[in-house]
Order: sequence, then structure tokens, then C-alpha cells
Amino acid sequence: MSTEARLVVRQVRSENGRPWQQRLVLKGLGLRGPGSQVSVLNERAIRGMIRKVLHLVEVREASGADATAPVKSARAAKGSKS
Repeated sequence: MSTEARLVVRQVRSENGRPWQQRLVLKGLGLRGPGSQVSVLNERAIRGMIRKVLHLVEVREASGADATAPVKSARAAKGSKS
């Protein structure tokens, strides 16, 4: 079990019409579009990335179950057939 602090980042707005730097930050965080979410380590570099796109995402601390299990994106769950 990991004791590292984690954040759950969920994209709530589209990257359409945004500068290319913000698009790269979303891609670097692993977000694929509105509704997708990722669990990332609570590190200084990651918090800086989140600050650049804070108007496009929602951030919360990962609770017990969120911290241990990988967070799947909405698109991955939507497209799976099994």
C-alpha cells in the first residue's frame, strides 16, 4: 500500500480554443478530454502543471480507495466491451 499523497485530477472543460501550452500540459497530465480523470502524485512539479490549467480541471485529494486503485478515465470505461 502506498503512503504517498495523491491527487485526483478531472478534466471538466475542453481544450478547444486554448493555447498550445495548455494543451501540452493536459496531455502531460494524462487527460484525454472532458470527463477523463487521472490519479497523480502530489508533487511540486505536478501542482505547477495543474495551476496552469486550473480553469479546465477539478482537483481533489485522493481518499483511501482512490489512493491505492488506479483511476480509469471515463473514455476508457465507455469504450470497453468486456
